[in-house]
Amino acid sequence: MRAIWNGTVIASSDDTVVVEGNHYFPADSVDQALLRPSSTTSVCPWKGTASYYSVEVDGRTNPDAAWFYPTPKDAAAEIADRVAFWKGIDVTD
Repeated sequence: MRAIWNGTVIASSDDTVVVEGNHYFPADSVDQALLRPSSTTSVCPWKGTASYYSVEVDGRTNPDAAWFYPTPKDAAAEIADRVAFWKGIDVTD
């Protein structure tokens, strides 16, 4: 699987975990140089509190387009140390 935005591969891995239709990539498969920390958070009742990254490629920023669960609840332990994408980022094989 690959996550692509603005013509650039942000993440690539054969080891994604699919939860609620979203592919969660291992953190080490994501190009960290393209991520910018965000102060945005959201809460899922069964996964926990999500934190976000904005994605920056070629001077363009896609705010809060990646998310992760720093300390997921036990029910979502499989997505620990993983990152998912949305907001126009193509996730494809």
